[in-house]
Amino acid sequence: MSLRVVGAGVGRTGTASLKLALEQLLGGRCYHMQEVLERPEDDLFWKAAVHGERDDFDSVMAGYVAAVDWPVAAFWRELAGANPEALILLSTRDSPEQWWTSYEATIVQILKRRAAGADAIGARHASWVIAMLQDRLTAGWDDRAQAIAAYERHNAEVRSGADPERLLEWRPGDGWEPICAALALPVPDEPFPHENTTSDFNARAIER
Repeated sequence: MSLRVVGAGVGRTGTASLKLALEQLLGGRCYHMQEVLERPEDDLFWKAAVHGERDDFDSVMAGYVAAVDWPVAAFWRELAGANPEALILLSTRDSPEQWWTSYEATIVQILKRRAAGADAIGARHASWVIAMLQDRLTAGWDDRAQAIAAYERHNAEVRSGADPERLLEWRPGDGWEPICAALALPVPDEPFPHENTTSDFNARAIER
């Protein structure tokens, strides 16, 4: 496993756009929750990892040059330690309230629906994701005040825990320039990707 970028930003901080941007910049694949949803074996791996039963992250990161979004953000320390040359990219939103609005309208609603649904695979996925949020974000993952406090705490822990020389904090509006500067790569001519709005997220979830 040799990642050039480890994403420490939680879901709904522009991670789908980052995935596309990093794949373009680095010429390889970027890991994201989308991969987990599309690969049942990865879903089983992360279920075990969340419960402390597996830590062989190279088994799912093989062939990837970057990794962002959940569940990666929950294990950013482990992945950054295993990839000591990788950039640690902390993606955030303009405000904690903005993040909560997007997170609650997408991830919270879909996890609740899947956990209560009859589809066994969807319920299994929701179960370990909720366990991950409870363990590595907050027990009150679906409560506004507790989730916002946990989001701010997570970001503060990344800022204090990451090597400053490896850390880049980035917001969706920042575009290409900070990432390209950190990776010593030229800035592409085309606009920065804009992917996975709230409506896109929910439409994709319904399809699954």
